[in-house]
Amino acid sequence: MIGLDLAKAVFQVHGVAADGRVVVRRALKRAQVVNFFQALPPCTVALEACGTAHHWAREIARCGHTVRLVPPAYVKPFVKRGKNDAVDAEAICEAATRPSMRFVPVKTVEQQAVAMLHRSRALLVKSRTMQINALRAHLAEFGFVAARGSAGVEALGQLLESAPEERLPAMVRRMLDGYLAGIAELEARIAALETELRAWHRQQAMSRRLETIPGIGVLTASALTALVPDPSLFRNGRHLAAWLGLTPRQHSTGGKTRLGRVSKAGDGYLRRLLVLGATALIRSLRGQSSRLARWVQGLLARRPARLVTLALANKLARIAWAVMVRGEEYRPIAAAA
Repeated sequence: MIGLDLAKAVFQVHGVAADGRVVVRRALKRAQVVNFFQALPPCTVALEACGTAHHWAREIARCGHTVRLVPPAYVKPFVKRGKNDAVDAEAICEAATRPSMRFVPVKTVEQQAVAMLHRSRALLVKSRTMQINALRAHLAEFGFVAARGSAGVEALGQLLESAPEERLPAMVRRMLDGYLAGIAELEARIAALETELRAWHRQQAMSRRLETIPGIGVLTASALTALVPDPSLFRNGRHLAAWLGLTPRQHSTGGKTRLGRVSKAGDGYLRRLLVLGATALIRSLRGQSSRLARWVQGLLARRPARLVTLALANKLARIAWAVMVRGEEYRPIAAAA
């Protein structure tokens, strides 16, 4: 077993034999990593699932080794004392030897590329929201206010064009014109990324099956396909929901179960997409008689709407796991009379 602590330039190696003896402990420069593992007989190499981990996992696997990615939160308890690269490599090696350890599946190049499209789109959407908020706030300082949303942005642009110079100085107008140009450019880039995601979605059978689930569209389906590369690693749908942070946090002792708020662990991007999909789905289920609609309506009668949204997002994650594992489309069940 070898524990490899990743870095930008200098990597740390900690290797142990089958009986636990330390057989190698050394630092490697970036250019030496591949040659070092090519010279070794096949063994298990453990890495922390951090930045560049999937790239190095693929490179080391090409050398004939078995690669295991350990979540950083599961490595920290094995750090004995202090903090340096050698101690981290030893902790990674020790954590990977535990029989109950959970590992992160290695993404393919294609899956990582689609995940990057999603992350880039999320960043552009955040930048667009920031610029819209800045434009709205600056114009409000001069008494120009419009409705929220995309229609409000168009109205703000019209106000900017028609505002008299005594109410809106020329220097302010030039600055705000830059905001409008930046928002238009961001919208064009977001649309281009969404076009690429839709094209990839149409080519993936699993992503198309996920789209048949109510509340899951192209974005969520393609994100689940790319960011959950091996759904069989989860024992059931609840494990996937727990990995996404959609289950209550436990603080139980003495045989008494105490459940708190949702843990918000795991991938926050996927969790946000599922919650947004559940929010839209609740509105569309009103007046329907399907089994899912009756379940949601029963929860809304006795629980707050936000809690029902999280419960529905949890159910969507479980349904998504079943669709991915079984390789079947979603089949809605009509409610009993």
